[in-house]
Amino acid sequence: MAKANPFQFIQQVRSEVSKVVWPTRRETLLTTAMVFAMAFFAAIFFSLVDWIIRLGLEGVLAAASS
Repeated sequence: MAKANPFQFIQQVRSEVSKVVWPTRRETLLTTAMVFAMAFFAAIFFSLVDWIIRLGLEGVLAAASS
């Protein structure tokens, strides 16, 4: 394996970083809001599913114990 020249490595890193397209402030805020909204809706969904399963399990256990 060839030895890497640190100066050449830094030049290559700078070249690659200059190709990165950074998001705008608006894009960042919009995607952040979407992540929070999806997390909120997922929490509501899974809370409802948990509640329905709990009701069903309680019903089955109540029927089995009587």
